[in-house]
Amino acid sequence: MNGISRRGLLKTGVAAGVLGMSGMPLRAQTRGGKLTAGLSGANTTDSWDGRTHSDLFMIASAQGCVFDSLTEIAADGSLKGELAESWEASADAKTWTFNLRQGVTFHNGKAFGADDVIESLQMHLGEESKSAAKPIVEAITDMKKITDHQVQFTLAAGNADFPYLMSDYHILMFPAGQIEEAIANGIGTGLYQVKSFDPGVRMVATRYADHYKGDSAGFFDEVEYIAINDNTARMNALMTGQVDAINRIDFKTEALLRANPALRIQEVTGNQHYTFPMLTGTAPFDDANVRRALKYGINRQEMVDKILLGHGQVGNDTPIGPANQYYAGDMEQLAYDPDKAKFYLKEAGLDSIDIDLSASNAAFEGAVDAAQLFQASASAGGININVVQEPADGYWSNVWLKKPFCACYWSGRATEDWMFSTAYEAGVPWNDSQWDQPRFQELLLSARAELDSDKRREQYGEMQQILRDEGGVLIPMFANYVQAVNNRISSPETVGNLWQMDNGRMAERWSAA
Repeated sequence: MNGISRRGLLKTGVAAGVLGMSGMPLRAQTRGGKLTAGLSGANTTDSWDGRTHSDLFMIASAQGCVFDSLTEIAADGSLKGELAESWEASADAKTWTFNLRQGVTFHNGKAFGADDVIESLQMHLGEESKSAAKPIVEAITDMKKITDHQVQFTLAAGNADFPYLMSDYHILMFPAGQIEEAIANGIGTGLYQVKSFDPGVRMVATRYADHYKGDSAGFFDEVEYIAINDNTARMNALMTGQVDAINRIDFKTEALLRANPALRIQEVTGNQHYTFPMLTGTAPFDDANVRRALKYGINRQEMVDKILLGHGQVGNDTPIGPANQYYAGDMEQLAYDPDKAKFYLKEAGLDSIDIDLSASNAAFEGAVDAAQLFQASASAGGININVVQEPADGYWSNVWLKKPFCACYWSGRATEDWMFSTAYEAGVPWNDSQWDQPRFQELLLSARAELDSDKRREQYGEMQQILRDEGGVLIPMFANYVQAVNNRISSPETVGNLWQMDNGRMAERWSAA
């Protein structure tokens, strides 16, 4: 078979193998030409080290161009093999055997095999590792090379979603024994080979000859990604023809883009959500009643209307979104209620509270405006928010995970366990609220190993309710991916909704018109 959905994977059981890689789009693609994109999410500290990647510029440059992972989330949400050709599991989903694609070479000519997989995974481990994929890899208790093209993983507990986790954009495949060199120079097995790389500025790559994906993907001769974090500059670059595509359009000037006959808008509903995490180990956010007061002090619909201009929906303080299988869409929605905010402040022994909220549009487009809307709505509930505008450059390294209360965005994940284990499991590097609730953690481990879909739905539903009522992250809105493309670039009918820009794989899936 060519691919399998997550629902099908669970329904048929984990003994089924998943074969194939990205198939041909519905219409023939034009080979040749160049794709130039203006992308946000770049930093001067960017590198080819997948452990550090956190935003679109490096996701698209690395996993989307230069490197490969074992598996891939296709545009339609199905799971496909990339460097893994197939896989199968024991009945309890605890032991997984991956059969690797043969005839694959790194850009320096080294043949790809089992040793590369094991060493690439091991680099995420260690006490000092800050990789967001560390909790994924730590769950593997044993990695065994069976043959040069077969690897067996033994997990601490069964995990029906394990093949999905191997598509994480942090888990890139590097050449064994040459990892430092590969990080320094960008040596992967991807469709494109690095020509030049200026961190936080520009990446240029050319099509790798005789790639194992053949003519089924990678239709451009050259790809250039220009870092344009400023929203106005990014829009102008597209309008003037300097770039062929941009991510994160400015909703306020969307009409100008739609009026230009040379451009088209792509809007995709996924699990992207905008958040305000609170460090729950730091006062006053260590008090659940203070957190509840803030949850009732935010006007979610106003944010969707004024920040997203309708391109999304209200959030309910859980990261599980409309594109997830076990999304609890029927859970009672938290509503703006200043009186309840005051009530919970009194429960915390307070008549009012003064707090700082750090924000920058580097977090998400309109984050500063969103923070100011929050400031205005919360004041009626006795919550006095001081909005601290932070510099865009270095926001993710200097503010996020460090300031007690800040703005943030998440792309979401294809599975519930993937999202929770990345950002809500106790002690993981990207748990940006440092929240740890015993019942939630118990359910996390139980649902991960559960193969019965109905039981999983019940467990994930309870977890979402716990997050809504007690969690340390405010999630006021889910935002659609809205991006713009010049008509000289052709894209498939179905565009991926896991990350921006066709899951960051536009260089692989799009072509010259």
